[in-house]
Amino acid sequence: MSAISSICSLNGQPLAVEYGPRVMDGFAKFPADYVGMWQQNDVFLGCHGQWITPESLSERLPSWDEASGLAITADAIIDNRTELFDLLHIPASDRAAMTDSRLLLLAYEKWGNESPEHLVGDFAFMIWDARKRTLFGARDFSGNRTLYYTTTGEFAAFSTTIAPLLSLPGVERGLNELWLSEFLAIPITTEAVDVSSTVYKTIRQLPPAHSFTLREGHLSFSRYCTIAPMEKIKLRSNGEYEEAFRDVFRKAVSSRIRTYREVGANLSGGLDSGSVVSFAARELRTQNKLLHTFSYVPVDSFADWTPRSRVANEKEHIQDTVQYVGNIHDQYFDFAEHNPLSEIDDWLDLMETPYKFYENSYWMKGIYKKASEAGAGVLLTGSRGNWTISWGPAQDYQAALLRKFKLWTLYREFNQYSVNINANRIRLRNTIGRKAFPALARLMSAYRNEPVLPELIHPEFARRTKVYERLEEYGYDFWGDPSQNVYDVRRKHFEKLYSWTITGTAGCKQSLSHSMWERDASNDLRVIRFCLSVPENQYVQNGYGRSLIRRATQGYLPDTIRLNQRVRGIQGADGLHRMTPRWNELLHEFRETIDDPDISELLNRESLGKALASVGNVPRPEIVFDTEFRILMRALIFRRFLKRNA
Repeated sequence: MSAISSICSLNGQPLAVEYGPRVMDGFAKFPADYVGMWQQNDVFLGCHGQWITPESLSERLPSWDEASGLAITADAIIDNRTELFDLLHIPASDRAAMTDSRLLLLAYEKWGNESPEHLVGDFAFMIWDARKRTLFGARDFSGNRTLYYTTTGEFAAFSTTIAPLLSLPGVERGLNELWLSEFLAIPITTEAVDVSSTVYKTIRQLPPAHSFTLREGHLSFSRYCTIAPMEKIKLRSNGEYEEAFRDVFRKAVSSRIRTYREVGANLSGGLDSGSVVSFAARELRTQNKLLHTFSYVPVDSFADWTPRSRVANEKEHIQDTVQYVGNIHDQYFDFAEHNPLSEIDDWLDLMETPYKFYENSYWMKGIYKKASEAGAGVLLTGSRGNWTISWGPAQDYQAALLRKFKLWTLYREFNQYSVNINANRIRLRNTIGRKAFPALARLMSAYRNEPVLPELIHPEFARRTKVYERLEEYGYDFWGDPSQNVYDVRRKHFEKLYSWTITGTAGCKQSLSHSMWERDASNDLRVIRFCLSVPENQYVQNGYGRSLIRRATQGYLPDTIRLNQRVRGIQGADGLHRMTPRWNELLHEFRETIDDPDISELLNRESLGKALASVGNVPRPEIVFDTEFRILMRALIFRRFLKRNA
């Protein structure tokens, strides 16, 4: 619930007294309920504190415990408090008021370096163990809270954000070519596959699911959590699976509404956020609190260009959920003055790196601002839901049935699914065939000479940095091929840490700016492990993908949302339309980016030139998600970042 820092001498000499305050000054742009600093000769801990939970109101960090010889600073909300209370034998009279930082200290006292293995929640923390002369720290399994570090010959320093570290003597601002090459070469929103690297040579980050130990000048790291395929549970009926789902999901949601302030939620018209909201509103009703939802809608002047299976304005679907669930104060915002271009500089300031998610940047930022203004302490989301609570890819499941020659089950599922989504059966059959036999599909694509996606990175820069070899070494081999095995993609999503970092970085840094935490119940470690243990035939049944959550939310969500398979929301569809008044300015900056000699060795000017020709001189709102427009926007953002750091 804070921005935290630490500096530890590496040569046994006392730290310069100005280092700690200098790092803490780097957090001054963020709101704070208090600022705390603690120094003991050669170690410093700092906390730019923000109160979120009821228990945190009595918390002042860093804190020093004389009896144990431990000092702690923490940016943490722990969700499995009840379980930890029992494991640590905390007296019942002490539990309600116990802060999460105190709980972390007690966990460290009992389990030492293995303590992060017992934690569920969003956290980064550091503990100075005076008796062992050791600094220990950890970051939560999916990187929802950030922790950067740097080392010089004199000290090691850690910080929630990058800028405070760059203010220290001996820490240079030179850019990291390997990170830049990965950023440019990866076509999706993933920034880099080396999750310990950053855009700066001298700044690194503690990867998600890792702890560190600094002792006698040596810094070491350990991965404490790996999410691997689970042994499948075997229950007696659909009803038992549904009840088991509701039980684990209810716990996840309930633990994430723990705040002394208002509770907010980012609500779309879909299953994921709708499920979070429906469980949260029920729980808040028992606390006599209202749930405040915040929803983005397109501007009034936008003409929906999306296909029939998509809907850009989800307000009608959102209202269905709100009216059915109750105990909700729903609010809708079009953020008419904002667009992907207008928000670039603010996002660069916030992220401290280039970013790729321009499509949703304006409304994401706007939702945070509105929720903060409403007094929310937490903002609920369901961002990870596609891989957890609403898993159930119907077409891929049918492809698996085809590969296994389970033809009767395939026949039944195919027919029911075709009816449910009102599909063209020939087209659907071809899609399932490509998914079932991807090697043949790729061979046919090569035979048809289908176009190759344009690359943003300059070929020589890619060759010099060996970026594609590095991506392969890290296991990055899923490039958005529609014929790929989605079950393999899901497995890698949880195993490979680079799948997690961008969501956590954006959420953490926005939370600091607004003193409000983004909390995702679909990303709860207990929920993930449960969902991975559920048999696949629970996720696709009777022609319904995402079957388990549809069945489990009966009575929680209206059927118009719960059973809908025919349309899906698409957020940010009006992004280019919003930039129409600044279209000539945008084209001019595209051309400047392509012609800029300072970055000509990094960007693929040929691909960008062809992309600009494809985009044309007249704004077409429907190309906002096209690859050509996407690489131009990413190149523009990339160039702006480099100019700011020249």
